[in-house]
Parts: sequence; structure tokens; C-alpha cells
Amino acid sequence: MTRPEVGGPIQHGGNLAQARASFPDAPEPWIDLSTGINPHSYPYSPLPGNALARLPEPDLAERLKVLAATAYGAPSQAHVAPGPGTQILLPILAGLQAGWGGGEAAVLSPTYAEHARAARLAGLEVTETEDLERLADGRLAVVVNPNNPTGRIVQRSDLLALAAVMRAKRGLLVVDEAFMDVSEAESVADAVDAGGLVVLRSFGKFYGMAGLRLGFAISHPETIAKIESRLGPWAVSGPALHVAGEALADAGWQKAMRERLKAEAARLDALLAEAGIPVAGGTSLFRFIRDPRAQAIFHHLGERGIITRRFAERPEDLRIGLPGAGDWPRVERALRTI
Repeated sequence: MTRPEVGGPIQHGGNLAQARASFPDAPEPWIDLSTGINPHSYPYSPLPGNALARLPEPDLAERLKVLAATAYGAPSQAHVAPGPGTQILLPILAGLQAGWGGGEAAVLSPTYAEHARAARLAGLEVTETEDLERLADGRLAVVVNPNNPTGRIVQRSDLLALAAVMRAKRGLLVVDEAFMDVSEAESVADAVDAGGLVVLRSFGKFYGMAGLRLGFAISHPETIAKIESRLGPWAVSGPALHVAGEALADAGWQKAMRERLKAEAARLDALLAEAGIPVAGGTSLFRFIRDPRAQAIFHHLGERGIITRRFAERPEDLRIGLPGAGDWPRVERALRTI
């Protein structure tokens, strides 16, 4: 597998400038299906007048931790560290393990590429494997559950057994539950007090607010203290505190949105089936395609102003997100002309 240089850039979804350069004659506006972000953002109330003018208030940050602990099933607020997106937390976690004297990180792959990159930046030797048992060989083990982009689910009992192995040798299992809000998988966030386990939760994907940059690490309080010391003060912005404070407490919106996304994912499945494109996996925020025609499908949609996520190292793979409310007709027409 071809890998970027340590510290080098990794291609991700959401790059409309690159899409325009690749398909200069495509119609505007672009429809971005290259990410797994909810196209229906949370309807937050207007920001307080001082949300941008003042430093974030510590009591609001503590309230956010309480809400996150309840929403994600953490044992308590002391087990939660909020940060400016889970992306920022990856090198911190890798650095904690590298500080024990280096060693190996093992990542259950194929998956989100930034985990392996963060481990390499921390000086760890990285193995990317499809064998869950192989993860126990390293000092740092990483599982994205449900997986991005395949939607693969690892059972809770297997994750807890792996966490126990890592804990016994002072290692660490990181379970990235970025898409757990829209999955039938079982979270392990309630099991972090035993140690050897960190759970990551992303706010922006399910709530449709990736630009807010907010994520959470859930772990034993000793590990949380180390993470927070590296994040420093004011790790979460005033606007993020306001929006997430409303969204995490809004159980009615969460339930209704899960049902809506499930229905829209089924609608997309039907369109793909009509076009003769089999769905190999995914979650209700994205569908995963493995097809020899993946590159042709990518170009067909790109020429029509619809960008999807392809993978240079896996040319038969494609990820397709959900269209926004007004985008379905264009997507339907494009798929029906494949």
C-alpha cells in the first residue's frame, strides 16, 4: 500500500477547490457527497452576544462535559475531555504511548488514514492490518467502530477483551466512535474506567456541523488529565459551547434525526441499486461502494457537479454521502444516466 511521507498531506473529502480543478466544466453549485457529514445541521438558537468577544467560560466547559458524559454513556464528567475536533486528539493520544518508550502501533484497516499518520508522527512504527488479533501486538491499538469508510462493526466483547490485553501491558486501545450516533454498534464508552481504553466521539458529523470543530475523548480520569494538560485552557470555543450545549441535550431532535437519516440512506440505496451499483457497507450517513467501475462512477458524477470520495490506494472503493434536501433531483438524474 502506498503511504504518504510522515507528516505529509493526506487527501480527504470536502475539498471543493480540488473538485473544480478536476472538473472545470461541471455545473455549479457543487453537490458535496465526499464526506460523511449530516446534510441537516442542528437548528441551534442565536449565539449570545459575548460568545465571540469573551474567552470561553470554565463553567460552560464543565457543563459541556456533563452533557457529553450523559449523551455518550461515559461514567462521569471526569472521564470526558472536550477538544477542538477529534483530529487534534489523535497526535496527543499517540504521543502518550510514544512517551513510554516508542514501540508499535497497530491500526485495524482499511480505515481513516489520520490515525496511522498521527502514530508515525509520534515516532511509533505503524502496522495496518485487517486482523483484529494482530492489534494486541502493539503498544497502541486503533479501531474505528463503526468503520470509516466500510461500515465494518467490531463487537463490544472483542473490543473489551482487546482493551484488557492492552491494559495488562500498559498499552492503549483507541476506539474511534465518530459514527456511533448513527450505528447499531455498541459503544464501549461506559467501560473506560478500567483503564487501557480511550473512546473518541465526534460532534460535527451527526449534528451536521463539522466546521464547528468539536470532539471528545472518553477515558480513565488519569488519562483525561493528561489529555487536558496537553490541550491547555479554552480548548473549546464559545460558539461551540453554546451550540453543543443545546444539541447534546436535545434527545427529541436526536431520535427524529436518526430516523430521517435511516430513511434517506434507504432512498440512496434504492437509487444505487437502480443504477446497478451494489452497496458493500457504510452507515446511515454514507454508503460504501466496492466496484471495478468505481473510478468511472466517480468521473461520471464529477462531470455533473457531484463529488464523491475515492481512495487512491484502493481504486475500486468509493464512499457516497447523503444529498441535502434540495440536491436529490440532480443526484437521481446523474445516477440514472450511468
